[in-house]
Amino acid sequence: MSPLGILRRHRVAALLGAALIISPVVVSFAQSANSTGVSKIVATTQTPVAGITAPNGSFAPIVAADKPAVVTVTTIMKAQPAGADDGMPLGNSPFDQYFRQFFGDQGMPAPQTPPQQAPRAEALGSGFIVGADGTIVTNNHVVDGASSIKVTLDDGTELPAKLVGRDAKNDLAVLKVKSDKPLPTVKWGDSDRLMTGDQVLAIGNPFGIGTTVTAGIVSARGRDLHSGPFDDFIQIDAPINHGNSGGPLVDVNGNVVGINTAIYSPNGGSVGVGFAIPSDQAQKVVAKLMKDGSIQYGYLGVEIQEVTPDVASAIGLDHPGGALVSKVNDSSPAASAGVEAGDVITGFAGQDVKDPKDLSRAVADVAPGAKETLDVWRKGKAMQISVDVGQNSDDVKTASADDSGTPSAEQGSRAPAIGLGLMDITPDIRQEMNLAANEHGAVVARVSPDKAAAAAGIQPGDIIVAVNQAPVKSAKQVTQAIAQASKSGRKSVLLLVERDGGQLYVAVPFANG
Repeated sequence: MSPLGILRRHRVAALLGAALIISPVVVSFAQSANSTGVSKIVATTQTPVAGITAPNGSFAPIVAADKPAVVTVTTIMKAQPAGADDGMPLGNSPFDQYFRQFFGDQGMPAPQTPPQQAPRAEALGSGFIVGADGTIVTNNHVVDGASSIKVTLDDGTELPAKLVGRDAKNDLAVLKVKSDKPLPTVKWGDSDRLMTGDQVLAIGNPFGIGTTVTAGIVSARGRDLHSGPFDDFIQIDAPINHGNSGGPLVDVNGNVVGINTAIYSPNGGSVGVGFAIPSDQAQKVVAKLMKDGSIQYGYLGVEIQEVTPDVASAIGLDHPGGALVSKVNDSSPAASAGVEAGDVITGFAGQDVKDPKDLSRAVADVAPGAKETLDVWRKGKAMQISVDVGQNSDDVKTASADDSGTPSAEQGSRAPAIGLGLMDITPDIRQEMNLAANEHGAVVARVSPDKAAAAAGIQPGDIIVAVNQAPVKSAKQVTQAIAQASKSGRKSVLLLVERDGGQLYVAVPFANG
């Protein structure tokens, strides 16, 4: 399996304190509570990873310069309502749903307070000082949901911290503390100059044991963990663990080139696969947060998906690329501009769009209210569309091909070559599947497991509403349209499928029929 496949399978995610480890192995936690009922989470196991040696034999000068500017961030999480199901001590974690998806409540410690009481959880993370006036950078997930924040300096001084601003999409936050003396700082570095193989140091407070330094190299650049539109992580093998989140990744000059954010692990400890937000990305976000406290993102209002070679062949594109619009949201900027389902967006604001992630990033970076141009491929022709970019926290969403459908046991007409059993939408089916009166198309009743449609991801219960971008109203029309596409000499047919209230395009090749 490819590294990206492994990451998708195990769902790398960040946790309050460092990283929520999503894997087939249950992460073991121990819980202790003090007299105030504050719970503290401590991991019981850690897998050490061998470090490396500096060219001159020691990283001590870098550590001596940077360590005083690295802080521990302690947050008291907001209490949940009495009686809430809190199968995990950090019940307010935004990634709690992923943990439950893999483990349910197995291996999770029960709340230590009676059901009528609202438990409070204390979580630890890291951060670093970028301004002598007390400006501190950390991860958003370290402070998300916090009712109070405390910063502990390297010399042990504890200071209350104010949240200046935070941005969930980039997973960054800015804090401010007041001190009676100037505080030590670290300088931003140039992450764009980092190359695979360069040496780096990770500094933070893993497991709350105290500020710790680990060494490693840049293992890869541009990792996409599918956690947001701006994923462009630096992968490192310097060990980072729970508590390192928000701490700096520094280069051999002692400058911050990344913010340690997440790890992949099959066992709950570091196995040498960590991820950091590049400093060039973080520095811009931090500057905006310091000025405005938040960031506004552009919004189109479309669901998009990848243009595969089969999709490109089905719609007449000479090469795969761009972002295929599977759905246009009602009353959205895209709808007002005339964008249609089936369009392939190949450019935005004068920039090429190579894939859905390109479009997501480009749109999110544009200020709401801006008028931009979309380059679109529609039904065999290139065209341009002017759009007024809107504002929405959800901005551009990528359609998923992993949704499940509602199966039907009926049989119907058979589409040629690709292995589908289809049936019309009868009044009974419309009622059973809770379909709107204006819903038309053909219901997939059967999918041959050894045929091309199954391999492409078509599922029983899917509703085919268009074939090669032409609407269809019955099983017969679907069958005829697929047959016509096969006779035209194209290598695949493009089906627009409705599934669980969403739409996605699926290209089914004829070669495997």
